[in-house]
Amino acid sequence: MKVSVYNQSGEETGKKVELNNSIFQIEPNDHAIYLDCKQYMANNRQGTHASKHRGLISGSTRKIKRQKGTGTARFGSIKNPLFRGGGRVFGPEPRLYHIKLNKKLKRLARKSALTYRANENAIFVVDNFNYDEIKTKNIVGLKNNFKINDKKVLLIVAEPNKNVYLSSRNLKDVNIVTASELSTYNIMWASILMIEEKSIDVFENYLA
Repeated sequence: MKVSVYNQSGEETGKKVELNNSIFQIEPNDHAIYLDCKQYMANNRQGTHASKHRGLISGSTRKIKRQKGTGTARFGSIKNPLFRGGGRVFGPEPRLYHIKLNKKLKRLARKSALTYRANENAIFVVDNFNYDEIKTKNIVGLKNNFKINDKKVLLIVAEPNKNVYLSSRNLKDVNIVTASELSTYNIMWASILMIEEKSIDVFENYLA
């Protein structure tokens, strides 16, 4: 499929680029998208949650009462979970939530997500995102020019761009990512994809 190339003012430059149909026009696989997004969110969990069981509670180890003859249940420790201040039963412990997925499935998920955005006409190819200054108004102006103020926007650049990153980090509805690190989650999060023209070759190399 061919799409027009725009400049930062939102005007067509007269150029057109070819988006590979094997990346942007496939049969979407919803389950692959689900699995890849699930892995992304799971792998970003810290897993540092913890609670103290009876072995970690500070307190006396003295047996608090005799075992027989009291008419009640036996208690061997003040750290018993049944007492106030005692340990917690089956509480959370530090763990890893990491999930492993095959590379082919992850590639399929990214292609499926890109296909959805292409079918929605939610992809703009921009000639470049070069800015001389670090100013949030650069990105705000870019959104104004494309009339997408109320949309979540993902800027896809060919290589790390410090000025664009620092100019966009104060905007909660704008995210920036390099083409080689593009994830299915980022694509599905955004309503609009703005792709730097040089990034098209990167897509060809690692997704085709």
